[in-house]
Amino acid sequence: MTAPAVPAAPRQTLSVFDGVAFLIGMVIGVGIFKAPQLVAMFAGSTWAFIAVWIVGGIVTLIGALCYAELGSAYPNAGGEYHFLSRAYGRAVSVLFAWARGTVIQTGAIAAVAFVYGEYASTLVPLGANGVAIHAAIAVVLFTLINLIGTLQGKVAQHIFTVLDVAAIVLLIVAGLIVGGLSGLTAPPPAGGSSAISWGGIGLAMVFVLLTYGGWNEAAYLSGEMRDVQRNLARTLIFSIGFVVIVYTVVNLAYLSALGLDGLAKSDVPAAAVMRRAFGDTGALVLTVFICGAALSTLNATIFTGARVYFALGRDLSGLGGLGVWSARGENPANAFLLQGVIALALVLLGSFNRNGFKTMVDYTAPVFWFFMLLVALALFVLRWREPERPRPYRVPLYPLTPILFVLTCAYMLHSSIAYTGYGAFFGVGVLVVGLPLLLLGNGKSSAQAAE
Repeated sequence: MTAPAVPAAPRQTLSVFDGVAFLIGMVIGVGIFKAPQLVAMFAGSTWAFIAVWIVGGIVTLIGALCYAELGSAYPNAGGEYHFLSRAYGRAVSVLFAWARGTVIQTGAIAAVAFVYGEYASTLVPLGANGVAIHAAIAVVLFTLINLIGTLQGKVAQHIFTVLDVAAIVLLIVAGLIVGGLSGLTAPPPAGGSSAISWGGIGLAMVFVLLTYGGWNEAAYLSGEMRDVQRNLARTLIFSIGFVVIVYTVVNLAYLSALGLDGLAKSDVPAAAVMRRAFGDTGALVLTVFICGAALSTLNATIFTGARVYFALGRDLSGLGGLGVWSARGENPANAFLLQGVIALALVLLGSFNRNGFKTMVDYTAPVFWFFMLLVALALFVLRWREPERPRPYRVPLYPLTPILFVLTCAYMLHSSIAYTGYGAFFGVGVLVVGLPLLLLGNGKSSAQAAE
């Protein structure tokens, strides 16, 4: 008599190196090539400009430490979905899964794809709708790569993370060649960005934290990471520490080459730096590497995004097909397919707007920060509700550091509503459409029931 077949499930195959590659590829995307100009416009001085990047890195590290505690205590492929379910019940986590699947993650995939499309169109023009066409091709291609298997997704991530880091190194070298250290100490020219205001600093911080975004995706690696109790914290600390150093040095390079005023006035500061250092050929080479950086972020976002569909499919019988883990590819294959379809629909939506990237940022930001605020508060809820739960890693200086993280999330929620366009209301509207799912969210999740 043969034993009954055991359904395939996530296996712990990811190392610290894999996790660091995914997170660096996720965080160091195209933002660092776009956001510094906006930050320079509002910072008011050279040193305030550098300070907001360092402070943003510290806040990001604090958030990462909070996630390290949650992920090591409650490792699960569902990531934030699982944390919210433990803290508030399955109803809230089901609503989050809807939001992540229709707004947060798929919107992020579409946004990154649009940025890739903008740069790819300068290399291979495809007509009036070339940006959207390039974006759609990238979504399809990297969905297929990850659909084939987790191994293929990891290999792609390693390759494009190398291109990502190479683009950063080229930019730093170009900045030093053009300006040395002179741009750091020169006063801003007359009429430049020289007035410091708290409102300007606050707005600058909005763009800084957007550029640091993506680190929270580590939560979705926890169910597949070896020795997650130790390695998740290491992955987050190594990744965020590296990113903070890189962002600080890159922004010093911008200042060296362009000065604060020149940076604030340049729509494409990275290309401007490369053109000054190496001419048009240098700008072209950097464009190729920026495409690689965008694809690095896109692949990592697709890889982690499908995990929440898988967690939702395990918990809701009507969506059981999403909860199937493919033994062949060691991945949630059906979840990848659904995620790809929704992301393509959002690319189509964004194609009707002149700036598809901004439309997707507006669409995702308020919903993203609302649920991140709930996750931040979940740390307090779970410490109070489950005091005996083993916590291999505890966030230092509790409760001060988590309180700072909560306040940051609340501020970003306010800012994402105050400073974004109509797309924000569309994203909130899609969240409201998912409210009936709360009726399906009774009882414990499958992961909880198994414990």
